[in-house]
Amino acid sequence: MTPDQHALTQTLNIEDAINETCPWSGKPISADSLTLYNGAVVGFCNPECRDKFAKALRSFEAALQARRVERAGLEQ
Repeated sequence: MTPDQHALTQTLNIEDAINETCPWSGKPISADSLTLYNGAVVGFCNPECRDKFAKALRSFEAALQARRVERAGLEQ
């Protein structure tokens, strides 16, 4: 976990999570495995699932950006 991720998990509260079970595993969420997504606290069962979510988001965002560039005719 990066220092920024550690600081973020210290400010997020499990009580504020919009979910009770991990979207990856279906297991109960854990207080040390929270993230902020679109302004909402999302919980995961462990840090590995949280980090897998973050990696997936980065991949999706990169693919969306590439599509936007391609459709705008800005690809070089």
